[in-house]
Amino acid sequence: MRVPYFDLKAQYADLREDVLLAVDRVCQGASFILGDEVSLFEREFAEYCNARYCVALNSGTSALHLALLSVGVGPDDEVITTANTFIATAEAVSYTGARPVFVDVDPATANIDPNLIEAAITSRTKAILPVHLYGRPADLDPLMEIAARNGVAVIEDACQAHGARYKSKRAGSLGRAAAFSFYPGKNLGAYGEGGALTTNDAQIAEFARAMRDHGQSQRYFHDFVGYNYRMDGFQGAVLRVKLKHLERWTARRRELAELYREVLAGAPVDLPQDDAASDCVYHLFVAYVEDRDRVREALQSRGVQTAIHYPRPVHLQKPYAVLGHRPGSLPHTERACKCCLSLPLFPEMTLDQVRYAGEALLEVVEETSAVALGN
Repeated sequence: MRVPYFDLKAQYADLREDVLLAVDRVCQGASFILGDEVSLFEREFAEYCNARYCVALNSGTSALHLALLSVGVGPDDEVITTANTFIATAEAVSYTGARPVFVDVDPATANIDPNLIEAAITSRTKAILPVHLYGRPADLDPLMEIAARNGVAVIEDACQAHGARYKSKRAGSLGRAAAFSFYPGKNLGAYGEGGALTTNDAQIAEFARAMRDHGQSQRYFHDFVGYNYRMDGFQGAVLRVKLKHLERWTARRRELAELYREVLAGAPVDLPQDDAASDCVYHLFVAYVEDRDRVREALQSRGVQTAIHYPRPVHLQKPYAVLGHRPGSLPHTERACKCCLSLPLFPEMTLDQVRYAGEALLEVVEETSAVALGN
């Protein structure tokens, strides 16, 4: 059996008629940049996130950048975050002129470890930037308490967590602001680049709306130097179509993830733990395996495609060598990146595909363990 890692074509086949009608609306109205479809999507996505405001942008990276700027992060400041993430999390900090301060992750969840935050705070700390990795909410209550005690902001990197809940509250509604990505492979993906900032703060929303459009409060009147971070009308239209299906898709992701857990029960692999009080949306289903590259090659030979999120942690990437980290400085993060293996997971998968992929992994890791014991 062949099991693709992802299949956007299958999703499009289900949505084709509605997507074409939505795109035609944009063409008929000739609103190609921002426009009515984007405005309506902002209203609908804010409501979905239980946030007061949504500002649609051209990428999740732009959303992170504006979220940090909106709380005053700038040159010589520090932002505490995780290195077990896509590099955009740290890049957004760098764009402001601030310095990312990396702390290790909780090995049980692969999310930032709240117990390490307090020791990382200095007089220059301006924000804490947790990532809801793989669609699993970070443990926000202790982070919010630490932030409040120290007078710093919490910005949620929710780029992988559309619809996730932390203790009944939606991701994107808890920090001062949050960033979402609508990269095509995300749980809610555009047909191109896209992102959004959500917030309950009217001033942050107003600031972000101006900053995304060259710093102008009205056409050709610019209050400050801004950016061209606007969302295309086509993306707003497509996202409106897809948002209506997001809860159904999320329910299916959870069903498939539960089946993976059943198949892999007792296998010599580690699976990130879910918090019973929170709802993971399983953007990714990740297993931690020894001899990961060999396991991945063996799965490929059996027709199972996989991915790696992420092969090298951000603190060991070349652009951040200046921070002075060395291998071993964040051991749990480094082990996660060494052993992580993302299995196929998308709403259009069949149960048979999940069983096949899970059983193939079980077979491969058992063979690998037997070889290791034989040596």
